[in-house]
Amino acid sequence: MGRPKATLPLGGATFLGTIVRSFQEAGVDDVVVVLGYEAASIEESLRQEGVTARLVVNEGYESGQLSSLLTGLRAVDRPGVRAILLSLVDVPLVSASTIRSVLERYRKTGARVVRPVRGLDHGHPVLIDRTLFDELRAADPAVGAKPVVRAHTSAEGDVEVSDEGSFLDIDTPEDYARLVQVSGDPRG
Repeated sequence: MGRPKATLPLGGATFLGTIVRSFQEAGVDDVVVVLGYEAASIEESLRQEGVTARLVVNEGYESGQLSSLLTGLRAVDRPGVRAILLSLVDVPLVSASTIRSVLERYRKTGARVVRPVRGLDHGHPVLIDRTLFDELRAADPAVGAKPVVRAHTSAEGDVEVSDEGSFLDIDTPEDYARLVQVSGDPRG
């Protein structure tokens, strides 16, 4: 992308700023951002944007996504924490209403994994119950958390949503260009 995805502009904000604000708007009380590559510049970008969240740095970010998930887990795992709610920086447009729907489904069902779905597609954010924390810690770094999540998905944990942002994954410059074109904002 030529720069960290977290700092890509999108509608007058950045990817990361947009995500943090959506989580806060949905009522998530402890938003933790795991930083790795270019951590200082991303932190500065958030500060300039006026976004506040708890920041933790994954010094071993080069070893993959699982290392960032585990860094975040270490930051939040304490008595009273029932689950983690996880999203990726390349899924910047998930709505606060989708986040609230995932949280509501968890409160109603206690499903070990709760995620937004649309037909056969599944999106973000993904809620993972505390009973799976040890499985995440023991996961194979080469394959990450996906096998743990997939092993515990269920109909009761799947929340049907129409939020396109939950499924929109920006991985390439072409994906980003399409997003900017659709958003109508030349700054992103």
